[in-house]
Amino acid sequence: MNLEPSPCQSCGACCAHYRVSFYWQEAVQRGLDESMLLQVSPWQVCFRGTEAKPVRCVNLDGEVGSCVSCGIYEQRTTPCRSVEMGDDKCRQARAAHGMGALA
Repeated sequence: MNLEPSPCQSCGACCAHYRVSFYWQEAVQRGLDESMLLQVSPWQVCFRGTEAKPVRCVNLDGEVGSCVSCGIYEQRTTPCRSVEMGDDKCRQARAAHGMGALA
């Protein structure tokens, strides 16, 4: 059993770099509170804080590059689930925050 924390828990760059927009029905299906969402088109919403620069998702707790967590991790949406540790999106977000790529 691996008890070491994920490198993501000391990063959070993706949550402070990308707009997290998705089909509004996904929010309903995941039981997300409407107060954390912003309508961006008739069909899409995004998490508050990701709609403009500087980006910081309303669900991100902690300090980017130090110690972070997602306030809705189990309910996170498709765009959040699509970023994987060390992939291109991860590397781009980390670089934008002055962090190197993960080993």
